[in-house]
Amino acid sequence: MTNASRPCNTHPDIVAFKYPLPHFAEALKTQRKIKIVAIGSSSTAGTDGVLPFPPRLEFALRSEPDFYGRMIDVINRGIGGQEAPEEIARFESDVIAEAPVLVIWQVGTNAVFHDQDHNPKDISAAIEAGLGWLAPLPMDVVLMDLQYTQAMVDKILLAEDIEGRILAAAEAAKVNVFQRWALMRRWCIQDGIALADMDDGGHLHTSDWATRCVSQALFEAIRDAPEPVA
Repeated sequence: MTNASRPCNTHPDIVAFKYPLPHFAEALKTQRKIKIVAIGSSSTAGTDGVLPFPPRLEFALRSEPDFYGRMIDVINRGIGGQEAPEEIARFESDVIAEAPVLVIWQVGTNAVFHDQDHNPKDISAAIEAGLGWLAPLPMDVVLMDLQYTQAMVDKILLAEDIEGRILAAAEAAKVNVFQRWALMRRWCIQDGIALADMDDGGHLHTSDWATRCVSQALFEAIRDAPEPVA
């Protein structure tokens, strides 16, 4: 089966959000123009000719019948090679100044891939600080964790350590995690999709098929988020 014809199993049992997205839900009720910011590294910015998740997510949200008539913009603020400490330095200009109702913060990959440049404790501290800065603002936050590709699997112990730090920081802040790592791991371990079919040939970034399916899973998690408490 070619990647072009491979079906996309988004495994809602893995990626479904634990917490509501109250600011996004309210904006759907009261605003026509809705802004989302995606901040992160090359998984967000895009690389190797593969369309990244922000424009794919934007298209899916604009095409959703339940969101008919909304002009939903997903602003791409990804910069390849960056990690949480560099990303939080851009929060004021690239996130807060945009006044989005939803922020998707992709973290962790370069803490593993460029492990010589990063201390895991510093990654934890940066994520915790960033979530703390965003918490009082009128916007929802979703963390996106690691991709399950060859480069990450080659450093599996460190990858799992960083993954645990992301999940712990999110739980402490009561924000959702889009569990890309667990989703792609399910594809590989249980669904039988080879790692070579999930990366882009460079072993770090996701293939076109995997990026498409990750984007679809993220869209479904946002669309189906729990209803806010009245």
